[in-house]
Amino acid sequence: MREGLEAAGLPEAAVQVIETTDRAAVGELITMRDYVDVIVPRGGKGLIERISAESRIPVIKHLDGVCHVYIDDRADLDKAIRIADNAKTQRFGTCNTMETLLVHVAIAPLALPPLARIYGDKGVELRGCERARAIVQTMKPATEEDWYAEYLAPILSVRVVDHLDAAMEHIAVYGSQHTDAIVTEDYSRARRFLREVDSSSVMVNASTRFADGFEYGLGAEIGISTDKLHARGPVGLDGLTSLKYIVLGDGQIRT
Repeated sequence: MREGLEAAGLPEAAVQVIETTDRAAVGELITMRDYVDVIVPRGGKGLIERISAESRIPVIKHLDGVCHVYIDDRADLDKAIRIADNAKTQRFGTCNTMETLLVHVAIAPLALPPLARIYGDKGVELRGCERARAIVQTMKPATEEDWYAEYLAPILSVRVVDHLDAAMEHIAVYGSQHTDAIVTEDYSRARRFLREVDSSSVMVNASTRFADGFEYGLGAEIGISTDKLHARGPVGLDGLTSLKYIVLGDGQIRT
């Protein structure tokens, strides 16, 4: 990167690497307000928690990726199965991977058995509520902790819900405001989900795995933010910009 800057006639020192891996250097860096404008932590949960708690500089970050797919009773079944499969199994260890599947009670007997076979073939362990386990009896019982869990592993929580409101209530309680999707052919329900689910990426009839800076056309992704100021969602270069207002006058006064 520095060679590229030099070739373009720009100062190569605009990109620098801090050579030390001493954690004390991190503690020093996140207090250097005279020199650092923004911190984008990329690493484990412990690192991000520490920086969020200790930084005196604005931070662009997400802490958890507890992502949901809700299969509505007005979903196209083939579409729903394809999306729920991809959202969980395309990659297990990413922050936009589905960790909890919510299924409307009316479509659960049709959707859960074929999905259980797909997940079983791919080595995914299912942990379900009582109603889900009544349909797929090989599921393990889900605990309260499972609904909060970001597994980053071939494990999936499954809950059967009575209606759209119950799905959105579950997401509001257990979600991390990262990425949530609804599968439905009902335009009004899709609009409600988009409007009322307060996540940085909300999707209709698409896999949560699309919540990605490159997929959104932002170029190389710098980070993902589940905060509301100033950047939210996947962050590209534009997300690091701030505005400076310039006013040129010739003696004007406000009255």
